[in-house]
Amino acid sequence: MIENNNALAGKLPKTPYPELKKLQPLVGKWKISGDDGLQATSTFEWMEGGFFLVHHFDLIQGEERHKGVEYIGFDENTQTLRSRLMDIDGSNFSYTYDIEGHTMWYWFGDRGSNNYSKSVFTEDFKSYEGKWRWPMPDGSTGGYSFKAERMD
Repeated sequence: MIENNNALAGKLPKTPYPELKKLQPLVGKWKISGDDGLQATSTFEWMEGGFFLVHHFDLIQGEERHKGVEYIGFDENTQTLRSRLMDIDGSNFSYTYDIEGHTMWYWFGDRGSNNYSKSVFTEDFKSYEGKWRWPMPDGSTGGYSFKAERMD
C-alpha cells in the first residue's frame, strides 16, 4: 500500500481493484502454530467497501509477543497488494502479498525481498503451511515453519 493516494483525490475508483480478489482465501479466522512454540490467531475481514482487507493478529513465539493490525490494499504505483502493519511493539512495517492458485507469498517490504514467507494452501483452502526465511548477519538463513488452520 502506498504511503497515501492524495494525488488521486477526486479520481479514486468507484469499485475495488480486481487484484484484491486474490486475498479472498485469507478471509476468516485462523489458528497458527509452528517452530519455537509459535501460537497465534489471525483474523482477516474486508473493510466496508472492499478496498482494504483488515488483518488482526495476536502471536506468541518464544519470549516475544506481537499483536496488532494490518491494512492490505492495492498500490497503484507498484501494481501490487501492499500492506501497512502496526504492532504493539511500535513496528510500522510494509509488506507485499501475492496469491497465485494455492501459493501465497508474503514479502517484508517489496516483492522479491529476501525476507519472505511462502505458503501453500490445501485444495479446499481450509489450511496452509509455510516457512519464513530471512538473511542473517553471518550470511546464513534464518527462519521457521508454521501451519495455519481455519477456525470458522
